[in-house]
Amino acid sequence: MKGFVLACLFASALSSASQSVLAASDDEKWQILQKAALAAHALSYQGIFVCQSGQQSKSVQIKHFFDGQNEFARNVLLDGSPREVLSQGGDLIIYNPKNEKIVIEKRRGQNMFPAVLPANLAAVKQSYTLRTGDIERVAGREAQVLFLEPKDDLRYSYRFWIDTEYGLILKSVMFNNRNEMMDSISFTQLNLVNSVDLDWFKPKIDSKKNYVMEDEAPAQADYNPSPHWMLKELPAGYRKVDQMLRMVHGKPLPITHVVFSDGLASVSLFIEPVTNGVKPRAGHSVVGNTSFYSSVAGYLQITVLGEVPEATVAAIANSVVFIK
Repeated sequence: MKGFVLACLFASALSSASQSVLAASDDEKWQILQKAALAAHALSYQGIFVCQSGQQSKSVQIKHFFDGQNEFARNVLLDGSPREVLSQGGDLIIYNPKNEKIVIEKRRGQNMFPAVLPANLAAVKQSYTLRTGDIERVAGREAQVLFLEPKDDLRYSYRFWIDTEYGLILKSVMFNNRNEMMDSISFTQLNLVNSVDLDWFKPKIDSKKNYVMEDEAPAQADYNPSPHWMLKELPAGYRKVDQMLRMVHGKPLPITHVVFSDGLASVSLFIEPVTNGVKPRAGHSVVGNTSFYSSVAGYLQITVLGEVPEATVAAIANSVVFIK
């Protein structure tokens, strides 16, 4: 009940704030987006949302509970092969059927809908502008439309539908530089919940399957500057947020993985020695919504990927300078 009371109080505060969005100043618009970022974590809710990317779509059942201190969430894929994701805070456990087994994967730090916004929007404000649209209906609820538009061609634009009562993101759409929709996530059902038990917070066990923990080598934090490479100027608005060493199947040496972000978009840089006898990769390609750019610096193979324009992955790849 404590979590439900907190959720109601939070929803009430959000509702009061949301009433002013109709005639919002620039600061008030950003406050609405900031509260949407917090609502995804601080409310307890359940529903079904649909993810649309290209010609593919899938429905996901979500249940999220906040007890005032801790977050618990269970996402169940409703289409195709069954798949479940249980999260507690930043820890994720994925139950994924493969052949006659259920493979259990552990991961950390992934933003899942509707928690797609960072808690701190300061970096986002530097690279995007925000304006309001009309009030529209999503999943039977009223939502304020917000347009998050880039200040340059180094990132994509987003459109959010924010619940005028709860402050929660009901729908999120990403557009490319030609204003074409790249992907969309939208609630089709949504309700606040007041359950205090966590019986639902467990996977649906299939007694006919074997459960196997995936044996994946953990990434190792890498805080030391490399004697072989350095980064020069990054594209505007992007900064390094993480660096680690990863062992990859089939690779004899660890690969350096560097993550960059503008506060919303995320880009990964991979650096590894060019394999003897293998022709280095070079050039740009696109798979789905992800841009890839490969180049060579000295004896290093550079690979950059992210859901960003080609100019961004190329600029980050070209920022790597080989040290002789």
